[in-house]
Amino acid sequence: MAPPPQAPAPTGYRKHVISLYVSNKPGVLIRVALVFARRGYNIDSLVVSEGHDPDFSHMTITARGEEKGLGQILSQLNKLVDVVHATDHTGDDILRRELALIKVRCTAENRGEILQIAQMFQCEALHLTDGALTLQAAGEPERIDALHRLLGGYGVLEMVRTGHVLIARGEERTY
Repeated sequence: MAPPPQAPAPTGYRKHVISLYVSNKPGVLIRVALVFARRGYNIDSLVVSEGHDPDFSHMTITARGEEKGLGQILSQLNKLVDVVHATDHTGDDILRRELALIKVRCTAENRGEILQIAQMFQCEALHLTDGALTLQAAGEPERIDALHRLLGGYGVLEMVRTGHVLIARGEERTY
């Protein structure tokens, strides 16, 4: 089944990619999420992972909302006690990746076509039955979106995505 078409975003709405470096303590995630909710932003994906220092975590948040509210969100995030630094990376030259597991309807008749698409997108076939093929895809979120659209014609049974992770290029720090 193809994904439902998305309604165009209202004028002034934009998708933002924000990274945070936070203390690794209970309650930090809820306080961060509340900042977005109070400003009318919808969080599309949120990834939290321990960094090289176990006392701190990295958060990557992809959220949609009015452009004019972003400055206030960043200001409020940076004022939270457990937030070391919050940065908007929208439009920055960063490395972004995402992992997806996609289960697609697969018969003996269309298996070759689906496997060719999977090969073009450098997917790994994880599981095959008489009626379904589960693929693992990793890469830029737009690439995963394109794969999803192509496989939609065969019948996507299920898809699970990790959300974006990002890191700055070169020696520059992400946070």
